Amino acid sequence: MPRVVVVSPPFISHARPLSVLAGALRRRGADVYFGCAPAFEHLAREARVGFEPLSVTRNANTGVAEATVQDAREAARLAEFLDATREGAVPALLAQARHRRADLLADPDGVLDALRSAHRRLRPDWYVVDQLSYPVTLALHCLGLPYATFCPGHPSYVLSGPDAYFGVPHAWPDALRPDPERLAELRAAARENDEAFTALFAAFARRHAPSRPAPGRAFALSSPHAVVHAYPAFPWLPAAAPGPVRLFAGHMAAVAGPLGAEWDARLKTLRSSGERVVLVALGTFLSARDDVLRTVVRGILDGMADVSVVVAAGGRTAALADLAGARAVVVPSVPQRALLEQVDAMVHHGGGNSFTECLRAGVPAVVLPFSSDQFSVARDAERAGAGVVLDPNALSPGDVPAALGTLWRSVSPSMPGLAATVRGRGPGWAAGELLDAMGPRKPAR
Repeated sequence: MPRVVVVSPPFISHARPLSVLAGALRRRGADVYFGCAPAFEHLAREARVGFEPLSVTRNANTGVAEATVQDAREAARLAEFLDATREGAVPALLAQARHRRADLLADPDGVLDALRSAHRRLRPDWYVVDQLSYPVTLALHCLGLPYATFCPGHPSYVLSGPDAYFGVPHAWPDALRPDPERLAELRAAARENDEAFTALFAAFARRHAPSRPAPGRAFALSSPHAVVHAYPAFPWLPAAAPGPVRLFAGHMAAVAGPLGAEWDARLKTLRSSGERVVLVALGTFLSARDDVLRTVVRGILDGMADVSVVVAAGGRTAALADLAGARAVVVPSVPQRALLEQVDAMVHHGGGNSFTECLRAGVPAVVLPFSSDQFSVARDAERAGAGVVLDPNALSPGDVPAALGTLWRSVSPSMPGLAATVRGRGPGWAAGELLDAMGPRKPAR
């Protein structure tokens, strides 16, 4: 069986599913190394694979973005992004487009050198790389090393054609459709990034690999062999570009362990105070939007006497401590996969992991998208009959209670079928198909 290096950016929402795939490849017989920043070595231990210290970007998120140690410039950009999310969908996406110019190709020479060095030591047969780790993909392209692409979020991250642009949602949910002028502004910014980064990629390839084919559009660069999507194969997704095998795993969540005595006791208390329990979590970055968390939780507690709440508040736990009580648990982080087996609904931000984990658990969701691919994911939740989407910047106290009522009346009956479909695949299936698709490839030595 082959030796495989799985390379992850230092973001917990990317590193955790990639480590799950690494573990699944190991169980299928591959010799696997997990390459990531040193703070993520524990994920390699959990997956029982080798670890290769490899930093591929200068910013990071080890679990709560605001609490992750990073330089002042990165912290300022995080604050700017969070401020932009308060202005709405297009301002948030425009802020991300500006930041992309500063960090997406921050140290391509360093990434190339690090991968060349790792390759000399480990001699893998092929790699797995996150679609959003563009410097890694560019380096592997220049080195002529075979790799598979892992798409961590919405499948539209792998561009489907010349009219698709990274940073412009493939689809918009009904509650957050921007006006044409703002959408045109966003498309112009994304097009400018597309052209600028394509030129940078081409110049880098000419310097380091003049005999290799040109990389083409920067944001369209992905494996010619296989792409693994941690997402269901919905029939309305954008048509795939010809070439690589597309593997829709449905989800990339490890099997959840037991909750433990502390959480069992918490849930028992919550159930004794309310007939239903709702999990509220906005992800590792967006938990900083404590204004939205407060509106959601206060609305449920005041408007639904038979409902209790678990809140993942990240770095804003102290700011929301006054909400805690017999019907509300407020903590920095939660064992989300295990809790989803025990709750009646979730309120989340439209992150790919939260969406697919809800599908796998058969839990309906209220989706509050803020940025990135969350708008496309939210639209899929609507179309799949798995959730209700609200604008997080236009919430009134009664909106979430009304949406939860809709979920329990109209959405919950469809969830068992969706869950069965998503559970039918998963990491083990993806690992087996990926090993078949990549075969015994032998990279240049």
